[in-house]
Amino acid sequence: MPETDPRSSAGEGLSRRDILKMGGAMAGAGAAATALAGPVAALASAAPSAPTSLNEATIVQLQAKMASGSLSSAQLVDYYLDRIAALDQSGPRVNSVLEVNPDARTIAQALDAERKQSGPRGPLHGIPVLLKDNVDTHDQMQTAAGSLALVGTPATRDSTVAARLRAAGAVILGKTNLSEWANFRSFFSSSGWSGRGGQCNNPYAIDRNPCGSSSGSGAAASANFTAVSIGTETDGSIVCPANENGVVGIKPTVGLVSRAGVVPISHTQDTVGPHTRTVADAAAVLGALTGVDPRDPATAASAGRLYHDYTQFLDPNGVSGVRIGVAREYEGVGSPHTDAVFEQALSALQAAGATLVDVSFPHLDEINSGSSEFTVLLNDFKHDLNAYLSSRTGVPIGSLADAIAFNNAHAAQEMPFFAQEIFELAQTFSGDLSDPTYQAAVARDRVIGGSEGIDYILAHYNVKAIVAPTDTPAWPTDLINADHFVFGSSSAAAIVGYPIVVVPMGFSFGMPLGLSIMGAAFSEPTLIKIASGFEHAIQARQQPQFLATLGLGAPAQPPRRGKRKGAVNWGVMPRRI
Repeated sequence: MPETDPRSSAGEGLSRRDILKMGGAMAGAGAAATALAGPVAALASAAPSAPTSLNEATIVQLQAKMASGSLSSAQLVDYYLDRIAALDQSGPRVNSVLEVNPDARTIAQALDAERKQSGPRGPLHGIPVLLKDNVDTHDQMQTAAGSLALVGTPATRDSTVAARLRAAGAVILGKTNLSEWANFRSFFSSSGWSGRGGQCNNPYAIDRNPCGSSSGSGAAASANFTAVSIGTETDGSIVCPANENGVVGIKPTVGLVSRAGVVPISHTQDTVGPHTRTVADAAAVLGALTGVDPRDPATAASAGRLYHDYTQFLDPNGVSGVRIGVAREYEGVGSPHTDAVFEQALSALQAAGATLVDVSFPHLDEINSGSSEFTVLLNDFKHDLNAYLSSRTGVPIGSLADAIAFNNAHAAQEMPFFAQEIFELAQTFSGDLSDPTYQAAVARDRVIGGSEGIDYILAHYNVKAIVAPTDTPAWPTDLINADHFVFGSSSAAAIVGYPIVVVPMGFSFGMPLGLSIMGAAFSEPTLIKIASGFEHAIQARQQPQFLATLGLGAPAQPPRRGKRKGAVNWGVMPRRI
């Protein structure tokens, strides 16, 4: 049963690899969106400068301070609210937070009192958490997936994720900005833009993109606006923001964490997971989220395969003696800067005792074409969104058709830069989960991603996990020409619902890059062990400095949409959703 909290309502010669080894914004969408940001905007004058004393503090360190009495949860909430006011909603304006919880301080004070009386509930007691704006909370905050079409009466029930966080003693601090409708509205979107909140920015360089639909989650955790953020992923939207914002992201196995009360794209691929600054923090959060939930039938598969404490798998020597597959196909398809940092990460893994084995996906071109995947997602989206909207009351829409009509009627606010081609395409699908074409697409994805994909590689090469570069360094945000995606390594795991852990692996021109570590279903313990060992070996995380621009003087390149080896066929499938 889902946990609830009764105390809270709320070739030849040198190879490319050899050569590499030798080488060693726009903030608004009009007055309507500004008005909706009132609860956050009111904080903007509250903190003329941002506090820094608790920056990069881990959950364990924060708990130690609260246990000693030198810090309270209420003070920690105020600390993060002050940083949000000074750096997110004014100053450099990261714009990662859509709304703060007006009850956050009250909740924190109650948790402080409870700590004194009976001790902490667990590692998240009193820890502030930001939720992506597609995760239902039964409180005074909106859950709108960034869209004005869902602004109205708040959700009448907590999502299971929110309920479990409350039960663990976390303080739900607010909602993060995102790519509207989790980046599943248009082929020509700018990641991090929503009609409700405008453009979210990258804290390392404000004119750079934070990537993915969970853009605000990744940016906020990186900027020390919260201890923990919660994001969602269908294909790339936890891992890409982790990459571009220099944080750890865990994209769990589909079915490990309930999606009940989360605005959906696809029950086949959707999952919910944390953005944090360390692997240990992400592991602590993941344990609070797991559990079989009758509200989400997919979680039944996790019975006997889940843990409520993933910190037990942390190991600073976690890569020693471990055979790890290296997906070389992701080199040479995008940025040479990414390739160079990836090679440094591989060297760190070897130095820490890992045995690296080059591996190959038999069907990578088909995976990255997205043909079967897009068929699945379009059909799922119509079915799943209509089902979700049937449970929402007091909002302007009740179906996908209503959302399309709302956007047309409010085009100035909702579609000033890009339209809704994906919405309109999804509406032409039946939404019938028994449709033979849909069923064949689901089955094909399971083959190319699973039995002849990740599962095949793990068995054939006798490796425990597969590593790949996650993405390129962040591109300049371009609302006119859309996102500048070049490649991403998330799709093989996405189409079969398998987990990925991303860990910072280095920097290129001041922008962070992450290593993706992927494995079979419910292999989070193995991935966390490897991730923690890699993190210990490389220690690549650095705080962002909120630069206005990198000042490199190079013009932004237009989006690359041709099909290349290992790259996405942009005519079929958008990425980072």
